[in-house]
Amino acid sequence: MEGFIDNLIAVYQKTNQFGRENGMELLSYEAGKIKYKLVVQQKHLATPTTSHGGLIAGYMDGIMGVAALTESAKNLNLVSTVEFKINYLKPAFLGDVLIGNGKVISAGKRIIIAQGEIILEKTGELIAVATGTFNAYPYQKSGMVV
Repeated sequence: MEGFIDNLIAVYQKTNQFGRENGMELLSYEAGKIKYKLVVQQKHLATPTTSHGGLIAGYMDGIMGVAALTESAKNLNLVSTVEFKINYLKPAFLGDVLIGNGKVISAGKRIIIAQGEIILEKTGELIAVATGTFNAYPYQKSGMVV
């Protein structure tokens, strides 16, 4: 089963256009827990110095979604986002290195609940926190070849 999870994560990394275009780097993963890294770039800015909230929301969706994926993959399932709530606590500035931590807090047969946090690497300050709900479904429905 671990081989399937590793293959699934590798395929996801190759096919995730959003993550690649925005510079999201998966640093580590284990069942129900992940760590991501993202550096705020010029293309991410909403003002001359601060990132767009949509970047942070998209990053958070990836953080929680991949945490949920590491859990759902045990049953040969992928996940889709049902909903999530995010709290923006501080702005992220050009050049900031953002570390994203995601973890599963509840996993049923079809529904997985995950939490995420984004912290500023240099200070450990919280940038954003969120909780999300994810739907587990058979990977064959995605067209993904694992």
